[in-house]
Formats: sequence, C-alpha cells, structure tokens
Amino acid sequence: MGEKKEEFAIVPGKWEIPYRHSAGEVGTKFYEGLKQKKILGLRCPKCKRVIVPPRLFCDRCLVPMNEWVEVKDTGTIVTFTICYWKFTGLPEPPYCVAWIKLDGADEGILHFVGGVDLSDPKKALEKIRVGARVKAKWREKRTGSILDIEYFEPIE
Repeated sequence: MGEKKEEFAIVPGKWEIPYRHSAGEVGTKFYEGLKQKKILGLRCPKCKRVIVPPRLFCDRCLVPMNEWVEVKDTGTIVTFTICYWKFTGLPEPPYCVAWIKLDGADEGILHFVGGVDLSDPKKALEKIRVGARVKAKWREKRTGSILDIEYFEPIE
C-alpha cells in the first residue's frame, strides 16, 4: 500500500550483425540434399536414433555419426505457435511455426506451416494441431537452404 513503483530506463537501439557461417561437412551435405528435394539425417551407431538436421556427434551417446539416412518429407506436428505480432527478421504475421517430427527421424525440425488461412484462429486450429500430419511444399528454385522447403502443409 502506497508503494512507489520503480521506473526503468528504456534504451532504444538496433542490432544489425552481418555474418557468414560455415555449415561444415555435415551441414553442407544436408543443404545439398535439400537442393535435390531430399531431407538427410545421420544415424547414431550406438543408439540408432536418426538426427535431422544432422550433427557430427550423437548428443546422447557422444559418438561420431557417419551413416547418412534419407527421411520422408512428411511428418507430424509435435507443437506449434501461430504468431499474430510482428517480430524482427520474421515474415509479416500471421504465420505459424511448428516443431515437426519427420517420418524416419527421431528428432524434430522447426519450420513454417502454410497453406492454411490463419486470419481466423478457430478455423486454423481445425487443420493445425498437435498430431496433425504435414508434407513439405518445396520451392521450384532451390538454393541449398532450409527455406528450400517453403513450408509444411497439413495433409489430413
């Protein structure tokens, strides 16, 4: 009662950090696969999990992985969010981002969900839901980027 609210300073600013990142041997092979409409992962020789996007070492067993596996471009939504607010560096809202477990993979991949009218949230949730099946919509012109998959579209 009668407490004085503390006021905090607002510090305006803008960060713009251009960079170039080496994808390395594993990332390069993954991106080259995307150019050919192939989603590649690596299988752990110890626990047999298939990791997509691939990593050089299994994060559970801490052993090197070198067995390449092609997984399907279909999968299941594990979790998702529909964004209606603008965030720097992301598309104009509304848009949907989901964690998708691809068929043949043991880990999920984060990507956009599209092909659904997001202007009516109730209607959108009829198609976009946990457990919904999705399929990749590939770009006509692919460049070796995760965005060679334009988005994943519900198929049920």
